[in-house]
Amino acid sequence: MDARDEAGITVGGSLGGAPGWWPRSAGALPRACHPGPTAAVTLLVAGLAVAAGQDGPGCVLATAAVLTGQLSIGWSNDAADAARDVAAGRRTKPVADGAVTARTVRGAALIALALCVPLSLLYGALAGAVHLVGVAAGWAYNLGLKATAASWLPYAVGFASLPAFVTLGLPGRPPPAWWVVAAAALVGVGAHLGNVLPDIADDLAAGVRGWPQRLGPSGVRLLLPAPLVAATALLALGRPGGAGVLALVVALVAAAGGALLGRHRPKAPFLAAVVVAAVDVVLLLWRGTALT
Repeated sequence: MDARDEAGITVGGSLGGAPGWWPRSAGALPRACHPGPTAAVTLLVAGLAVAAGQDGPGCVLATAAVLTGQLSIGWSNDAADAARDVAAGRRTKPVADGAVTARTVRGAALIALALCVPLSLLYGALAGAVHLVGVAAGWAYNLGLKATAASWLPYAVGFASLPAFVTLGLPGRPPPAWWVVAAAALVGVGAHLGNVLPDIADDLAAGVRGWPQRLGPSGVRLLLPAPLVAATALLALGRPGGAGVLALVVALVAAAGGALLGRHRPKAPFLAAVVVAAVDVVLLLWRGTALT
């Protein structure tokens, strides 16, 4: 019989006689880091650094710091959720599928975190401290806050830290514009709602009662576009211009259309939120040179 680690995930019987902690496939560990969100956040920060006028080495350093931070958050999430994922039968998760052990994913998270700390501080002491607060918020979510009514807070803090991290690492350490930080926090709240929406039923069955789970699927679908539209308004009005007004109109039309169609098409509010989030990202990048 295969040995099992403390999370109840198989650690023995790996293919080809490989040690139990080794992933069964080369793609197992990368898939456990939540590659989509990890890539999206990393690319967003890379774009913000370029738009803010950071030099080449600074852009590379900021991107590397955020990448390692996001990897640590993604892997720690799968490690912390391993037992629940197995119980819920989430075979799309590499740990639950037995392709990689919870112990291996946990070790990868700690290594990524160990790399994130010096990379963040090398970008600038104050900037690095701000980024590490955001990374700590992600870990706090994984280790327990996700099951509380304050589950939105780590997302808000984590996303708000990103534009601040970028600007505080520029020459002269200029502070970020408040409306950019607030907009990023609202995008984070929207990301939280959208990320949790597909798993609400399984989460409730596992006893996870975060803010979205308490709202229920219908409530989340209706609320989802709201923080994203609010972010659009901040970005559009923070430095007024014709393009910003147009973006706000697009966001409002998409949100209203999603809410109206949601009565008959349950996926409509989520799709509308994706459109609004895309508008917010474009505005964030476009406003990059106006971060301060």
